[in-house]
Amino acid sequence: MRVFVTGASGWIGSASVEELLGAGHEVVGLARSDDSAAALAARGVEVLRGELDDLDSLRAGAEQADAVVHLANKHDFADQAVSNLAERNAVETLTTVLAGSDRPFVLASGVAGFAFGRPVTEEDASPFSGLDSPRGGAENLALERVGAGVRSVAVRFAPTVHGSGDHGFIAVLVAAARERGAVGYVGDGSNRWSAVHRSDAARLVRFAVEHAPAGSRLHAVAEEGITTREIAEAIGRGLGLSTVSVAPGDATEHLGWIGAFFAMDFSAASAATRRLAGWEPTGPTLAEDLASGAYFTG
Repeated sequence: MRVFVTGASGWIGSASVEELLGAGHEVVGLARSDDSAAALAARGVEVLRGELDDLDSLRAGAEQADAVVHLANKHDFADQAVSNLAERNAVETLTTVLAGSDRPFVLASGVAGFAFGRPVTEEDASPFSGLDSPRGGAENLALERVGAGVRSVAVRFAPTVHGSGDHGFIAVLVAAARERGAVGYVGDGSNRWSAVHRSDAARLVRFAVEHAPAGSRLHAVAEEGITTREIAEAIGRGLGLSTVSVAPGDATEHLGWIGAFFAMDFSAASAATRRLAGWEPTGPTLAEDLASGAYFTG
């Protein structure tokens, strides 16, 4: 298949591109910078220049593709409305092009914000709809387009997609700990985060493109829930720093913007995904990645 990938040079996107290329697919990657374009071209990816806000480029990529994988996101944590609007517009544009074709549309989503007091499962519909909700309600929007002839599949990623070279949430926590001289966790640290290694997440993206039924929700989750205190203690061991409990009201002051996220429970199950996809994670656990020292060099 000819697969158009947004976020192709990103953390999950670059691994997914390698999976797709390795399976014999032709990949077209959206690139917003010269560096990203050069990196994609060097790996044998056809480059389409454009940004997430460039809806004409998104249309062009989707029109010429047999499948679309949408992994790009602005991740503007200072102004979520900007990210939400861009995400919703992108999904509306891409799925409009794919309507009536039954071509795959694989959307990056997450397991945050369900607030059930239990692990989120694949059967749980997203509680978010509309522009003012997280990600602009893009998951529900994409799945609604199944009725319009789009093979939409939501891949919900664990909050930490970890591995060597990660610049995501765990790296941000490490940076905050270095700045403060101690590793903070919120309250008693009993809230849990799910996790998945980058290589395992990429394999699930490829399955979604090739085989997942329309309307599927897949959970890229290898570890259902690791307590945030355990995560903090592992970071502390890597940095040689002590761990401290931070009151919920002080989380943002101590940890920065990620404090609000580190106070939440992001646990999720993946039993249904494993049965459907025959997917068994084989990459290192989060604890193993932290113990390897990959997050503490440089």
